[in-house]
Amino acid sequence: MRIIDRFGHLGAIREALFARPDLPLAARGALVRQLSGALTDFVADRAWLARDRAEEVGREECEKATVTIAALHPDHDVRPLIRHLRAGGQLTADLILRALLSGNMAMFEGALAELAGLPLRRVQARIRDGRNTGFRAVLDKAGLPSSAYVVFREVLTAAQEADYDGEFAEAGRLKRRMVERALMGCKRCDIGDVEPLMILLRRFATEAAREDARMNCERLVAGHGMELGRAAA
Repeated sequence: MRIIDRFGHLGAIREALFARPDLPLAARGALVRQLSGALTDFVADRAWLARDRAEEVGREECEKATVTIAALHPDHDVRPLIRHLRAGGQLTADLILRALLSGNMAMFEGALAELAGLPLRRVQARIRDGRNTGFRAVLDKAGLPSSAYVVFREVLTAAQEADYDGEFAEAGRLKRRMVERALMGCKRCDIGDVEPLMILLRRFATEAAREDARMNCERLVAGHGMELGRAAA
């Protein structure tokens, strides 16, 4: 971490550290933040995007990369990464929601435990026992808005159903069906100001649809390549 703090702005140092398979998750997250800042400055300095827009895009990509990093090693303890994110002001409601919608329950539960100052086992029990009062108390203690409860509850219910068909087996990218269900839940609710969450969820829905389309195209290309190979043989 001291190397990253002092020399993380240098591309050669970042590349060498990223290549280490034993790099801790917190250190990898710090490198992503350094890279995001460098790319944001590069784009803004060349006036390719306005500074505020470049910073917004950089923040979104940093959150996406952070959730992906947390899913790289499912058997690793994500709490050091979560503590690092909180210390840097990155442990936001947006990031926590992205983690949940990406199927990363370990990161979601760990983030709530960190913000609420509660033992992880207690948070896990309150999330999974199905009683709304206990889960809402955790969110309140974590300082999250009341409107977040509706979204989280919808997604958790959908996640339990998705476990049967393995939809949550791959953590790291947004699950389109989960995002759509969260959007429907927001539209039906009358708790607090849900418009900021609606805007965020619509952006997530666009990203999830784009990612699904990309993966479908890759599968089609791969299948077409196999057919050409068999025909040539």
